[in-house]
Amino acid sequence: MLGLAALRAVVGSLFMGHGLQKLAGWFEGHGLQATGESFESMGLRPGKVHATGAGVSETLGGALIAAGLLTPLGASLLSGTMITAIRKVHAPNGPWAAKGGYEYNLVLLAAVFAITDLGPGEWSLDEKLGIRRAGPGWAIAQLAAGAIGSSATLAFAERQPMTAPSASAAAPASAQATPNGAAASGEEEAAAQV
Repeated sequence: MLGLAALRAVVGSLFMGHGLQKLAGWFEGHGLQATGESFESMGLRPGKVHATGAGVSETLGGALIAAGLLTPLGASLLSGTMITAIRKVHAPNGPWAAKGGYEYNLVLLAAVFAITDLGPGEWSLDEKLGIRRAGPGWAIAQLAAGAIGSSATLAFAERQPMTAPSASAAAPASAQATPNGAAASGEEEAAAQV
């Protein structure tokens, strides 16, 4: 079960880092304000609320997967964010990540599905606490919960009024700089935030 523990640690830790990029600007992230503006530009209104939700889901879901604690819950939080990312950003670009597609998101969905199906393994808190929930039913349930959460999030966003853009969001997307100083297109910026 060493491989399963390594998979959980890597996937969970990377999700935690991705969430903390949104919430706190750690690991070369943009932080909550800029991520919220990016989400707003994608129609996820209010942007800061959705950025907070995505950041918390990724951070908490990643921590649960890494620890092997409440595995189906952690997986559903992560599945919801990946399904939303595919629907709002990556699907129109096709499958390949080199073209801004959903390849990476799909791999992550498959990883948390597999972890939920197989269970977190003997080196997990679920196992130590005797609360292990695994198998195809749990894997399908967490994926369905993620899809329902994504649909509810998008339905909520569509009902919200548009807010006035801030000064940085009002600047042309081509003039916005990436962390390395190069100009980024609005699409590249949005994809980096999701």
